[in-house]
Amino acid sequence: MSADAARYDDRDDVPLGGYAALASVFATGVGAFALVARRRGVRLPQQVPPWDVALLGTAAYKTSRLLTKDKVTSFLRAPFTRRAGQGKGNEVIDEPRGSGLRRATGDLLACPFCTAAWTTGALVCSYAAAPRLTRLVCGGFGALAVADWLQYAWTWTQETAED
Repeated sequence: MSADAARYDDRDDVPLGGYAALASVFATGVGAFALVARRRGVRLPQQVPPWDVALLGTAAYKTSRLLTKDKVTSFLRAPFTRRAGQGKGNEVIDEPRGSGLRRATGDLLACPFCTAAWTTGALVCSYAAAPRLTRLVCGGFGALAVADWLQYAWTWTQETAED
């Protein structure tokens, strides 16, 4: 770890090099998409209507929760995280493990806020290339998010009625 990095983290447990590698992968992916899109003549929208922003945001929220908290997707996180507990509903709580790039990837896959940036990037690229298809996919994830909130509301009303 460099002297500057050591001053950043007194406990020496922040994988700054791994974070830099992941940020490079993200930037390279976005750059590659932009180059391919330009070569293929993809026309970017003049503007993104507020409804599409809400739809993309809801889908990014739900996809990040699915990737970071769902039991069924734990096989994706398992090489980089370990189960630390049970969350609400069917969600789990994972914590990163390892060091370096493995730890940085575990940090990413255990954090829905961090993963949302990646899912948003993928959805925005998809929206630029195929807006109608992306709206459909985002609508599906949006409906799933609404269903989740209804499940939580139902559970809350049942628990409240029992008290």
